[in-house]
Amino acid sequence: MRRIARGFFIVWVALRYGLDELVLTSFQNPLIRRLARILTLGRRLEAPRGQRLREALESLGPIFVKFGQVLSTRRDLLPPDIADELAWLQDRVPPFDSAIAVATIERAFRRPIAEIFEQFDTTPVASASIAQVHFATLRLPDGSLREVAVKVLRPGMRKVIDKDLELMAMMAGWVEGLSADGKRLKPRQVVAEFDKYLHDELDLVREAANAAQLRRNMAKLDMLLIPEMFWDWCHPEVMVMERMKGVPIAQLDRIRAAGVDIKKLARDGVTIFFTQVFRDGFFHGDMHPGNIQVSLAPETFGRYIALDFGIVGTLTESDKEYLAQNFAAFFRRDYKRVAELHLESGWVPPGTRIDELEAAIRTVCEPYFDRPLRQISLGMVLMRLFQTSRRFHVEIQPQLVLLQKTLLNIEGLGRQLDPELDLWATAKPFLEKWMADQIGPRKLWEQLRAEGPRYAKLLPQLPRLLHDYLAQRPGDDRRELQELLAAHKRTHRLLQAVIWGGTGFVLGVLVMQVLPRLHWL
Repeated sequence: MRRIARGFFIVWVALRYGLDELVLTSFQNPLIRRLARILTLGRRLEAPRGQRLREALESLGPIFVKFGQVLSTRRDLLPPDIADELAWLQDRVPPFDSAIAVATIERAFRRPIAEIFEQFDTTPVASASIAQVHFATLRLPDGSLREVAVKVLRPGMRKVIDKDLELMAMMAGWVEGLSADGKRLKPRQVVAEFDKYLHDELDLVREAANAAQLRRNMAKLDMLLIPEMFWDWCHPEVMVMERMKGVPIAQLDRIRAAGVDIKKLARDGVTIFFTQVFRDGFFHGDMHPGNIQVSLAPETFGRYIALDFGIVGTLTESDKEYLAQNFAAFFRRDYKRVAELHLESGWVPPGTRIDELEAAIRTVCEPYFDRPLRQISLGMVLMRLFQTSRRFHVEIQPQLVLLQKTLLNIEGLGRQLDPELDLWATAKPFLEKWMADQIGPRKLWEQLRAEGPRYAKLLPQLPRLLHDYLAQRPGDDRRELQELLAAHKRTHRLLQAVIWGGTGFVLGVLVMQVLPRLHWL
C-alpha cells in the first residue's frame, strides 16, 4: 500500500506542477485539463516551466533531485531555461534548520558544539539532497587551528530513500516480467546498484574513507585536490574535513579572468577520469558541476578540487581490461574487435554473427569520428547503441551503470569548458599507453614480483606434493605424473642455468667496465 500511495503521490506532483503539459506541449484537451486541476486542488502554472520542474523534483525527494542534477549537465539535450534552473539543484537545495544540524553534531560526539569547534558558522554554505555543509574552525590536539568544513546528514533521509527504492524495485519487477526486453535490461539489478550507492551516501564515515582513498590515488597526478579528513571527528552522520578554497566550475568567467587555461582544464578533466577508471579502478561517481571547483591559490593554481565522495565506482581487473580494449578498438575504428569482445564477454548470445554485429556498431559510431565535442552527443550515441543492442539481445551490465552516468557528467563538463575539445583524441593516447603497460614487460615484471613470494614458498614443496600424489594414484596416472615430475626437474635445472648464466654475464660486463678504470688508476 505504501508503494501504491507513493506512486499516486508522484503522479499528483507531476500534475500539480504541470509536468504533463511540459512534456506533452500539444496536449489541449480542456476536459482532461479541468480534471487535472480538480485532482490537484487547482494547480497554477504561472511560474516558468524550468522552475516548475525543479520544484517538482525537490518535492519528490533525493532520488529525483539527483536525476535533475544529471540532467542539468546535458545542455545539448535541454532548452537553456530548463538547464539553468536545474543547475540550482547541484548545491542549492533548500537547507534544513541549523538547530537540527547543531543537535546532530552534539549527539554524534556527546559534547556541546562549543567544546568541539573554536567557531561554528550556523549558516550553511551549501545544501544538497543528502546533507548540508557548515564552515567552522577546529583546534587540533597539538593546539593548532584549522579551517574545516562540517558535513551533516539530513534528518530522516533513510526512510525517504527506502520508500522510493521500494517503489522503483516494484516497477522494475513489472518491467522485467512484461517483456523479453525487460529481462535483458536487468532493471531489478540496476535498481539494486542504485540502492547500494544511495545507502552508501548515508554513511559519512564511508564517504570519508572514499575521499582518503582518492586523495592517495591522485597525490602524484598534480591535477586534482582532495580534502584531508579529520578522523577523530568523523561519524556516520557528521564528517569534518579540510576546508577547500576554490571557485565553482560553473563560474567560468571568473576562472577565465584569473588566467586559468580553460582548454588545459578540459583536457585535465578527461585525464583525471580515465586515470581513475583504468589505472585505479576507483572513480568519483558524482562529478556534476556542484561538486567541482578550481583552485586559484598560487601553489595549486589551475587544479581541480573535488568534493562530495558519497558515491564512488569500482571496477575489477577484468572490467577494466574489457572496457579499455573496447575503447581502444573504438578509437582505432576496429568494429570487428568490438563485436568480438561483446561475444567473448558473454554480453550477446553465443550464436550471434560477428559480421552483422560489426556492421551495426559501425553504422552507429562512424558518423561521430573526427568531430569536435560540441558536434557530438554521447547521449545520442548511447541511445542508438541501445536501440542496436535490442536487435542483438545485448545484456545490460548493472555494474557499469554508474560509469555510464559519470561519463555523461564528464562530457557535460567538457562541453561547458571547451566545446572544441576532441574527447576521442584526448583519451586515445592515455588508453594506448595503459594497454601497453598491461601487456608489456613492465606489467609482466610487476606480476612476477607480486606473485614471487607465493611461488617461492610453493616451488620447494612441489616435488614432495607430486610424490605424495603419485603414491596414491593408479599406475597409468602415476606414470604420467612421473613424467611431469621429470619435466619439472629439467625445467628447474634449466632455470638455474639461466640464472647463473645471466649472473655471470652481468658480472662479466661489470668487470670489463671496472678493469680499465683500475688500470688507469
